[in-house]
Amino acid sequence: MVLTDGNGLPLTATISSASPAEVTLIETLIDQRILRRRLQRLIYDRAADSDPLRTRLAARGIELVCPHRRRRRKPPTQDGRPLRRYKRRWKVERAISWIQNFRRLVTRYEYHAHLFHGFVKLACLVIALNRF
Repeated sequence: MVLTDGNGLPLTATISSASPAEVTLIETLIDQRILRRRLQRLIYDRAADSDPLRTRLAARGIELVCPHRRRRRKPPTQDGRPLRRYKRRWKVERAISWIQNFRRLVTRYEYHAHLFHGFVKLACLVIALNRF
């Protein structure tokens, strides 16, 4: 998972196994960010459509912008206005593609997770340095 700023610059990245749900990993990703500036909003895909996650992020002062799942049974929590920001999600996808330009990260060759995580952080650092 990658946390980027509004321009698509990766701020932090974390890895985990494929079994836990992404909703449970979002808060640990936010806690690992580099900048101590408070986040205003978090743009995510439909996987983060969870009312408990919305309340936990609202307690931190973070607005969760994500479309509702198609078969949502509860009433909607947001109208279409915040979803206009969802159109900027392409910047996050661009940052992920920049990270995958490093061949070593496309296929995980490392047996140990801490080595792979180190290479992901190194790729984020190289991307950040190339932007300046």
